Amino acid sequence: MVIWESTRACPLACLHCRAEAVPDRDPRELDTAAARDLLRQVAAFGHPAPLFVITGGDPFQRPDLTELVAYGKEIGVRVAVSPSGTPTLTARRLRELHTAGAVGLSLSLDGSTAAIHDTFRGVPGVFRWTLDAWDAARALGMKVQINTTVTRHNLHDLPDIVRLVADHGAMLWSAFFLVPTGRGRGLGALTPGEVEDVLNFVHDVGLTVPAKTTEAHHFRRVALQRHVLAATGDDHATVLGLGPLYRELSERAAELGLNSEARQVRRVRRPPLDVNAGRGFVFVSHTGTVHPSGFLPLGAGSVRETPLTEIYRASELFNGLRDADRLGGRCGACEFRRVCGGSRSRAYGVTGDPYAEEPWCGYVPGSFPRRRELAALLEESRARQGS
Repeated sequence: MVIWESTRACPLACLHCRAEAVPDRDPRELDTAAARDLLRQVAAFGHPAPLFVITGGDPFQRPDLTELVAYGKEIGVRVAVSPSGTPTLTARRLRELHTAGAVGLSLSLDGSTAAIHDTFRGVPGVFRWTLDAWDAARALGMKVQINTTVTRHNLHDLPDIVRLVADHGAMLWSAFFLVPTGRGRGLGALTPGEVEDVLNFVHDVGLTVPAKTTEAHHFRRVALQRHVLAATGDDHATVLGLGPLYRELSERAAELGLNSEARQVRRVRRPPLDVNAGRGFVFVSHTGTVHPSGFLPLGAGSVRETPLTEIYRASELFNGLRDADRLGGRCGACEFRRVCGGSRSRAYGVTGDPYAEEPWCGYVPGSFPRRRELAALLEESRARQGS
């Protein structure tokens, strides 16, 4: 997956903004010719080419957005767009993107009400614009992903957000766990226990809406643990030591009918993807610099000077991040390190070391009681990755 920060221009003032977006476009941005060259570099990875996601800032601030989507389709690159919820996000603009060949759209929903969402986004009206765009995109037949930033401001609102996702319909709901970078440095951290409770809640609602996490790679550990415990009949909340937040979220989900068999029967749980910073994921900034993630500001080169394929495959930084044996602390000792690896972005944001242990994970390596069943499942997972 290649994420391109097409611009940092955006009219919103989101509390967590990684890009610390500004009203006007940067003259150093990749221009249309350079952006077309970037698309050719993505196509050079081979067939099928990586998914290319145009984000920002607000990509609708670029007048060449539709042209670039069409060019991507022409050369065999699947292009998705991640716009901001602003007045530019109209049904007409979405229709243009769809006609040009955009394969999907991702929208941010950080609250189940305008009061919660608009406060987080810093501008009144964003909640309504987002819902209208969501419905318009679905009417066009576009695949829609809904992203929710999980912070203290909406921790107890998560079940209500999931209910909105279930009601409006989405290809995927992604719970993004904050990384302390950009404006997000000023928002409070969750405790590892709270993170564990939310990850298990996300796992539960995965039967109602297709769900994944972003920057919470230990969701793969949770999914494996829950798979083993379901097979052995153990009570997962007891074995995993889940806390009051998990009980509260679960009870609210039940009140909203998210656990009903009628809602769950249509869903097959989506396996968490084994993707991490620099491992199946690369970020290109608005000026063309290349990073393992938009939340990990270490650079590995520039697409203006070196092909993206070469940076991704050969740079010391990217190869280092793909080596699980370089991980430190509990991550380095953990039996899940090759299928999880922790958030390298959060490790760097908190400690300055991209190989440090995941600060938001409380798991003690070797403490899961069903070791034999887990070992067999991990071996099966490694075999699938090898194939």
